[in-house]
Amino acid sequence: MNCRKSLGNVMPLNVLLRAAQEGVYAVGSFSPRCTPLIRPILRAAKKAGAPVVVQISQRELERYGVSLAAFAERFYTYLVEDDVEVPAVLHLDHTKDFHLIAAAIECGFTSVMIDASEFPLAENAARTSKVVAYAHPRGVSVEAELGRIGSTDSIETEHQRELLTDPEEAQWFAAATQVDALAVSVGTAHGAYMGRKPEIDYERIKQIRTLTPVPLVLHGGSGVPQEMIRAAVALPGGGISKVNFATDLELAFLAAVGRTERLTERECRELSPAVLDRGLRAVEIVVEEKIVHYLGSAGRGRMLLIDTDLGGNACEA
Repeated sequence: MNCRKSLGNVMPLNVLLRAAQEGVYAVGSFSPRCTPLIRPILRAAKKAGAPVVVQISQRELERYGVSLAAFAERFYTYLVEDDVEVPAVLHLDHTKDFHLIAAAIECGFTSVMIDASEFPLAENAARTSKVVAYAHPRGVSVEAELGRIGSTDSIETEHQRELLTDPEEAQWFAAATQVDALAVSVGTAHGAYMGRKPEIDYERIKQIRTLTPVPLVLHGGSGVPQEMIRAAVALPGGGISKVNFATDLELAFLAAVGRTERLTERECRELSPAVLDRGLRAVEIVVEEKIVHYLGSAGRGRMLLIDTDLGGNACEA
């Protein structure tokens, strides 16, 4: 499914983030990991009238046994079947492989993330610029990462130790690469917080925001208290404009279906309809809670569609 043939409310990430930055709210970016969980994410966004990002990373594709084509096909199918008309983005999260990024764009992803954050600054910028040069003419937004966001479970990224983003490097990097969104390392981590409390370096976010207009992304939103995320979003100049959630959704799903270990795509689809439905409902509740109480994006989707002349062409090169 080529992006040019997709629905009018499916658009590049930059459209949503510009509106979020101006409106001082954040867009939720949710990782279902298995394709059945895409549906409750979209249903929650529809119910709340909120813009939404549905994403999956390179490592999640591998660990959960999901293909790019199947993920994209389910995303577009659920949008149509459930009559979801809020602004939506199909996003490829943490990815290092250029060929995978190109394949995702061909499948209808409207946003991609190149994660070259383990390389020195210049090499990160060069790899990011290559993706920008490929994606932008095709109407696809690009997110990059500067600094390193730590992880406790290695599902989204293998980084175990964090390296906080330098504001002056962020200024140079954003200008050099022309990325549409910048994931910054400001104290949060991917996965569940084990033996530590989540932290957010608000002063660092303010410094980065002062030096660059590029919308900022907070990875590792799961487990971070509501008040901390709301404070990061409400910082002067727009603060954080996109927040990623994955672990909170997975934990809610597993608890509802009576499991403790992650379920692959195949195992998820093998659940009985009644059990699966319980899990999907639990995910929908979590997503709606994040939208309403953490991000301030409820009702913003309808406003965005009214205020923006999209006309179904947002994905055209």
